[in-house]
Amino acid sequence: MMTETALKVEAIDLLIKTFGVLETERFITSIKSNNFDYTEWHKNLWKDKTIDEIHKMATEFENRKYSKP
Repeated sequence: MMTETALKVEAIDLLIKTFGVLETERFITSIKSNNFDYTEWHKNLWKDKTIDEIHKMATEFENRKYSKP
């Protein structure tokens, strides 16, 4: 299990690799400034998707993750 610090560092690194520094900063600012409620957001995230659609999206994500150079 990672420490909280290691988790944060890895998460920020992934965000920067995916979106770049500027977009990562925008994302963090948005989360902090809008009273973001992760639990509420997560409850509604997949409400319009079937289990098959979610599975397909997860499989495609995994395939992309491991196919990058």
